[in-house]
Amino acid sequence: MYSEGMSTPERLIESTRALLWERGYTGTSPKAILERADAGQGSMYHHFKGKPDLARAAIRRTAEEMRATAAGVLDGPGTPYERIEAYLRRERDVLRGCPVGRLTMDPDVIASPELRAPVDETLDWLRARIAGIVEEGKTQGQFAPGLDAGEIAAAVVATVQGGYVLARASGSPAAFDAGVSGLLSLLAPRTS
Repeated sequence: MYSEGMSTPERLIESTRALLWERGYTGTSPKAILERADAGQGSMYHHFKGKPDLARAAIRRTAEEMRATAAGVLDGPGTPYERIEAYLRRERDVLRGCPVGRLTMDPDVIASPELRAPVDETLDWLRARIAGIVEEGKTQGQFAPGLDAGEIAAAVVATVQGGYVLARASGSPAAFDAGVSGLLSLLAPRTS
């Protein structure tokens, strides 16, 4: 599953990332992490202080990856609308859900400031980045001057996260796609 050159701490982090996405924090046992990482029984405690420390490293890495992926699209070419559209329509494994957003449903993650911090930071960063793009679009006359950039950014993030939930509930990406199409039609640039 992992490359032969991958160190034990890397295998532990990657295994934890996968398990957190599949099962959540509560459903991820140290035993499952060790089995998936093909690591010995004492490995986790040799490299990390325990499951919370390892989970924090895994969540941070997942959050950093999500920000990098989003930035690659949001900072890409095109008008503000086209960049938001590219973010909303980028390829995703919709039926698996968001590896960061799903953690908000885990009571142990939400109860722990250390585990919740990378989730909050990522969602805050995403809303701020999208709000900046909306402001750019308002300045260019592409979006109505009365739009509240923070509210639009929150709606974009809510559409993505809610779209994941609806798609998983229905077993079809169609619900995600419908939410994205609806939001994009509301955001469509003004024509003179």
